[in-house]
Amino acid sequence: MADQHPQLERLAAVMHRLRRECPWDAAQTHESLVHYLVEETLEVVEAIEAGSDTDLREELGDLLLQIYFHSEIAAEQGRFDLEQVAAQISDKLIARHPYVFAATEIPDDLNASWERAKAAEKGRASVLDGIPERLSALSRAKKILSRAADHGLDIAVSEPVIAPETADEVGWALVALVARARDLGVDPEQAARAAVRVLEEQVRRTESGL
Repeated sequence: MADQHPQLERLAAVMHRLRRECPWDAAQTHESLVHYLVEETLEVVEAIEAGSDTDLREELGDLLLQIYFHSEIAAEQGRFDLEQVAAQISDKLIARHPYVFAATEIPDDLNASWERAKAAEKGRASVLDGIPERLSALSRAKKILSRAADHGLDIAVSEPVIAPETADEVGWALVALVARARDLGVDPEQAARAAVRVLEEQVRRTESGL
């Protein structure tokens, strides 16, 4: 690693030293770093959407630091280290891309193939398993509908009153709905969460054949 990726080796050494010699870094835990991880992830998104290459490079570096930080903490406790993190994701990518790393045909639906492999690997009984609870209602709804489609579940969703055709129109339609919710005294996120819970129940009934 040192010969081919000296800066990654350097970052590992810097992180190791910070944990030994900086009181703040030494005091951090997985739990105390969660909000930094979320913040850095969102800053990467902002750099992709509105920043320059310089901004993106910086924010990816900050996110990479979080991976090294969490791996260093785990290594100190004898649980796993950075090499094991890299090995596991490499193994996962190879296993889920047999059409790249083995002599199999490229599937017609790559997303569905990925989801089926993931479900089998993790022993998931429902398409809802593994969807993070902390996702926003919109992100969770999108994930649920995508999972359902990838697994061949027929989930009926009412047609919207407004039928936008482009990404820009979708964005403004959502803003208009937020404005309408505000006029009605409705919390749009709370209303969306309630609708997503109904959607989840519909998925469970469809899975069980009811």
